[in-house]
Amino acid sequence: MLYQIVSFLLDVAGGLLTGACLLRLYMQWQRVPFGNPVGRLVFALTDWLVLPLRRAVPAVRGIDWASLLAALLVQLVQYLVLWIILGAGAGWAWLPWLALFGLLRVAVSAVMGLVIVHAVMSWVQARSPIANVIDRLAEPILRPVRRLLPPLGGVDLSPLVLIVLLQVLLMVLGNLQISLWR
Repeated sequence: MLYQIVSFLLDVAGGLLTGACLLRLYMQWQRVPFGNPVGRLVFALTDWLVLPLRRAVPAVRGIDWASLLAALLVQLVQYLVLWIILGAGAGWAWLPWLALFGLLRVAVSAVMGLVIVHAVMSWVQARSPIANVIDRLAEPILRPVRRLLPPLGGVDLSPLVLIVLLQVLLMVLGNLQISLWR
């Protein structure tokens, strides 16, 4: 039971911090301004980790490698703590792979959350400071699905299709990660 509690708490804290680092990377890549509430939250959560890394790992061609490295390091620490708690033997060599799969799972979950928030906000015509940010972040992700599946009867089903595909991807990543853990 102690392992489950610690694992849950690490998942929450690690997922939040990893997601914030990935959101920082994605917002910079999409050139979304950080002067909004989402941007200020991302900076508040990640500056302490990303800024020192940025001295050693500069951005190249608009990609903030320090944010990506920070997200990976958070996942690595998370799995290292779990590995120590389990008292696992020689399985430490798989920790970088577990961290990579964990990073991918957080990224897929974050995209799912973004698509869900975007869909709900499109239904209620929200006029909030973050509505524009959500639109700018979700549109590039939904665009390829919309090309394949245009609106049917005036209803955009692309968020639903994308969420189903992302759920399948999460299942695959989860099974791969579990097979490494054992």
